Amino acid sequence: MDAPLVFAGYGITAPESSYDDYQGLDAKGKIVLALRGEPHSLSARSTEGGHTPHEWIISKAINAKNHGAAAIIVVNGKLPNGEEDVLPRFGDAEGPEDAGILCLQVKNSVADLWLQKQGKTLSEIQTAASGALQSSSSPASTSTRLILSLTVDIERIHANVKNILAYLPGKTDEYVILGAHYDHLGRGEAHSMAPSQIGQIHPGADDNASGTAGVLELARLFAPLKGQLQRGILFANFAGEELGLLGSAEWVKNPTLPLDKAVAMLNMDMIGRIKDDKVYIGGLGTGTTFQPILDQAESNSTFKYENSPGGYSSSDHTSFATKRIPVLFFFSGLHSDYHKPSDTWDKINAPGAAHLLDLVSNIALRIDTAQDRPTYVAVENPNPHMGTPSGGGGGYGPYFGSIPDFGQIENGVRFSDVKPSSPAAKAGFQAGDVLIQFGGKPIKNLYDFTDALRRSKVGDIVQVTVLRDGKPVTASVTLEQRR
Repeated sequence: MDAPLVFAGYGITAPESSYDDYQGLDAKGKIVLALRGEPHSLSARSTEGGHTPHEWIISKAINAKNHGAAAIIVVNGKLPNGEEDVLPRFGDAEGPEDAGILCLQVKNSVADLWLQKQGKTLSEIQTAASGALQSSSSPASTSTRLILSLTVDIERIHANVKNILAYLPGKTDEYVILGAHYDHLGRGEAHSMAPSQIGQIHPGADDNASGTAGVLELARLFAPLKGQLQRGILFANFAGEELGLLGSAEWVKNPTLPLDKAVAMLNMDMIGRIKDDKVYIGGLGTGTTFQPILDQAESNSTFKYENSPGGYSSSDHTSFATKRIPVLFFFSGLHSDYHKPSDTWDKINAPGAAHLLDLVSNIALRIDTAQDRPTYVAVENPNPHMGTPSGGGGGYGPYFGSIPDFGQIENGVRFSDVKPSSPAAKAGFQAGDVLIQFGGKPIKNLYDFTDALRRSKVGDIVQVTVLRDGKPVTASVTLEQRR
């Protein structure tokens, strides 16, 4: 590929903050050079831990694609004292395999050589791009007289990971699932909440070694009851949760036990940092028998409970809720070490976690031995633990109401479910529909959808097209305020 090079500041268009690195810049058919991260003027306005989704590489790539660019090259720019100019490995956490635009990284020294030919330095243009929030293009965003010639070989690295399952038979073929995810962030990559510490080990003691240990401990406690319980228990530690519920989503598609025999799924994700005896339980409204069971179990403990009826959030129980299986989600709350190298074992409240396991085992036993199994109820309310990019749940932008199938398909976003009474449901969209166009923009993957939704406004009426049984279906959707 041979194309002119343009510099686009941080490569960000943020209309909600009247900031646009592309304003007045013709990027069509060109190669865009953009800084990693975002200017302080944007991050200072964030309510999400000091960062906005605009800093994600996938957001920059989609924005460049929307402006007609042929490729985008990302450069680190200024680094804290002592930090090496390391280019993070691209991976699933950075976005889909094919974002619809060529995306590369170069070291600062390479970008500096290019810019010096125009009488500029990377440091100078970053200083200009990081200035006060403005309504016009960054003064550093500019065309150059350089023509780059790119030849790219792409090597996709795939790994097979395993869900770890154990089954305790009961007297019948029905069963209860006790689950958690055992993966975390490795050395941080794109999901780290401490960008300056990417490359350091992120231990994940709370997220989710705590839940994984909980599953193992419950398996130890229940093992002597083999064959004695009314229903069996499936103990499941899932892989790939941090990349989009991959392990649990795969299991419900190809279950090792009949899915219609699953009575309930109890999920533990971050149960190790209980503070002030406060515990969050989600999914209470998804099962018809859950309220009295929890009332009885909670009466025997000293926790202060914050219960939520909804069954959807960014953890593995969502995969089961989309299959109409009642779910309960146990969570001890977010904290300042979430997705950082500082989520270490010494901060775990082990006695509190053990006390919570007593509650979980009590609830699981009551569900297992009850005469009647709970009937699934679709509930609208969200849960407290959010984070995975979603086209319709928590996150940024107005509310649409779809639950994406995180298993990547060739083109579009498949809905694993549509929330009742949501804008998507009111427009007639259904589970199984594949979104291919939103408000005039083609949708190739979940990131395209998230970006298009974030750039919309509450009250917008957008034309949405899906494929249903291979045939296009188009409807107008009025976007609503997130609840």
